[in-house]
Amino acid sequence: MAASPDISVAVLVAAPFIAALLAPLLCRVMGRYAAWVLALAPAAIFVFLVTLIPSVAAGEVVRARYDWAPAFGIDLSFAIDGLSIAFALTISGIGALIVLYSGAYLEGHPHLGRFLGFMLGFMGVMQGLVLADSLIALYAFWELTAVASFLLIGFDHSRMVARRAAFQALIVTSAGGLCLLLGALLLQQVTGQWDLGAMAGQGPTIAGSFLLLPICFLIFIAAFTKSAQVPFHFWLPNAMEAPTPVSAYLHSATMVQAGIYLLARLSPLLGGTPVWTTTLVIFGGATMVWGSIGALKQTDLKQMLAQSTIASLGVLVLLLGFGGETATIAAIVYFLAHALYKAGFFLIAGLIDHETGSRDITALGGLRDKMAASFIAAILAGVSMLGLPPALGYLAKEEMYGVPGPLQWLEIVALLAGNTALGALAIALVARPFMGPLIPTPKPPHEGPVAMLAGPLILGILGIAAAVLIGWTATQLIVPAATVLAGHPVDNHLGFRLDLADPAIWLSLATWALSALIYWRLDTVRTTLRRLDSLLGWTADTVFDLAMAGLLRLAHGFASTWQNGRLRFYLLVIFLGLAAALILPLVILGGLSWSLISPDLRPPEWGVFALAIIGLAAVVFAPNLLVGILALGVQGLAIALLYLLFGAPDLSFTQFMVETLSVVMFALVMIRLRLDTHERRTVPAALRDGGLALLCGGGVTAVLLAILAKPFDDRLGAFFAANAVPLAHGRNIVNVILVDFRGLDTLGEISVVLTAGIGVFILIATARRVLPTETTSLAKPRRTRRPRAAKPAPEAAP
Repeated sequence: MAASPDISVAVLVAAPFIAALLAPLLCRVMGRYAAWVLALAPAAIFVFLVTLIPSVAAGEVVRARYDWAPAFGIDLSFAIDGLSIAFALTISGIGALIVLYSGAYLEGHPHLGRFLGFMLGFMGVMQGLVLADSLIALYAFWELTAVASFLLIGFDHSRMVARRAAFQALIVTSAGGLCLLLGALLLQQVTGQWDLGAMAGQGPTIAGSFLLLPICFLIFIAAFTKSAQVPFHFWLPNAMEAPTPVSAYLHSATMVQAGIYLLARLSPLLGGTPVWTTTLVIFGGATMVWGSIGALKQTDLKQMLAQSTIASLGVLVLLLGFGGETATIAAIVYFLAHALYKAGFFLIAGLIDHETGSRDITALGGLRDKMAASFIAAILAGVSMLGLPPALGYLAKEEMYGVPGPLQWLEIVALLAGNTALGALAIALVARPFMGPLIPTPKPPHEGPVAMLAGPLILGILGIAAAVLIGWTATQLIVPAATVLAGHPVDNHLGFRLDLADPAIWLSLATWALSALIYWRLDTVRTTLRRLDSLLGWTADTVFDLAMAGLLRLAHGFASTWQNGRLRFYLLVIFLGLAAALILPLVILGGLSWSLISPDLRPPEWGVFALAIIGLAAVVFAPNLLVGILALGVQGLAIALLYLLFGAPDLSFTQFMVETLSVVMFALVMIRLRLDTHERRTVPAALRDGGLALLCGGGVTAVLLAILAKPFDDRLGAFFAANAVPLAHGRNIVNVILVDFRGLDTLGEISVVLTAGIGVFILIATARRVLPTETTSLAKPRRTRRPRAAKPAPEAAP
């Protein structure tokens, strides 16, 4: 019997987290071979998703929904459609190979289990992000990707640069996460829905809303910070401090692709509007150019790949900004091609570093004989990155050059420049380390183990096979994903064809020729770009450091102003806030009520009222603090008598006990302090404190009058009366409320009292150590013994 969609999707989302919990134990028992077992989890997810491809390609959406916060209309919902399955396949497929790779790459590392647990957790949150249909669930997984990447980038926490890179990535991407939350809230306000599937077809409603601009702005910030778009691109190259498997996964299928997925998922709702198109085209194009230039300046293999990822992400954002069928198909094809060749190249870079001890491209050469399998994998990845047939990258490049637009020639020039730089980089990544004479390296070069070779070889083969079998790939993966992205059915026109009348052919030839030219003069280009970079004198990294330093100074100034150690100032701020919270809403919302009802009190009630007035006067005119505390207990006594007069003896008894215990505790504590001196306030201070007290009291009175002016609503009392026995099995409703219906609230109050008691005990104990000889005038002085006379020392014997 087939599992229901709910169960299947639940297992799909939960499997990586379960594997992550088991990782440390398995590594402790099995060592590096645990990676082979743990890789089965993402591999099984990949196989399960493959079985769903035919039904999803036919237009079916596999949905699952679980109760989360039904009182607020929020469910934990997931959906597998053409777009989400394309991303989920790359996450699980590449993830399985990287888990396998990690076991060999970190063989012997004492924290291998922790690392694999972090990696599988990273996979789980990214899988949940692309499958989430609820905006709230998407946001939750979005923030968890930032936490997971922080743990992985800073995995080698003994190095300062790794900690700084992790902190920087967390700060930038978390700021974008807050923008995503605000954008999601605004989208819900406009559409009335939390689920993305339920928002389908509401694009015109959003476009006509005055909230369109703030929604787009918030979504842009969220996507740009996560997908490293200018000006938030600087964190991604610094993230190369992470181990190479993290870099390979982060750049190809997770983290940075989250922003691309968000833009793609919201394109049917927000795409086509001028603000959407203009912003994505401008920032995507700028990021593509910036990343291409940055990649050509580098000599470190990982930095070259990191900068090229920035350029590739810019290409994807540019294509999403263009819109239209051709651009959407180009975006999906390029996403798949980039995921395959970029993961492969990163794994090859890790292989080279692992087996030679160097990642500097100027210090490598001639490795083709010593590392033949790695060389083959590099060629397969390079063919796709350069856009040569029969690779998937070739089809992506052909689609890009066929994208129509209002500024078609400008778009073509920008794409030509970006593809040329990436092509030159692809040639360099293949030729420089492997071709030419063998250059001595810190470690004697040799081929890596099977677990490290499997990933780049399989990914390289898939990049070719997906293009050779483009008929199946297009109909089963690319077109269904493009259909979701475009918001309407998209025709399939992908395939290899030779049409000399097609400008894309000539643009491809120009790309290859210019790429070869740049590679030929790569050293000169790199030197020139570095000189220009030195003339600039600052980087985005510098701006980030200055911004963080300014933020710390601002925080220090704020803290020194508001946390100055003066208790009276704290109380003043707290009670001012209380008065504002009581009065301002009534004034703004027009809730003030001046209707006073003349009380019809009986003599005992008038007596209680008089007792409260007497207690109030005693507190105000108390000669010292101890008398004021004792007089304050009179107020509690008056309240307890009111409870008794109005038929609540159990509540009255509780109030009596609380007041008595409070006064006793206060008195026992306060006699340990100096209470004989009475502080004389200045007139301004007395006016200030008295005015604030009257303001708070007036605010409470105003709120009570506003409540009394409304008709009495007994629904809550009726609920407690009706459910006290059936639900809580108690007939004393007050006790049932305190213990059952508001049990957590009561527990919290007890915890507060306990915490305060511990604090008081510490204060008294500290005071005894600081002033051991001082006593108060109200405390009984300790009796001291008279020192005995010293006995004379015995005389020495003669």
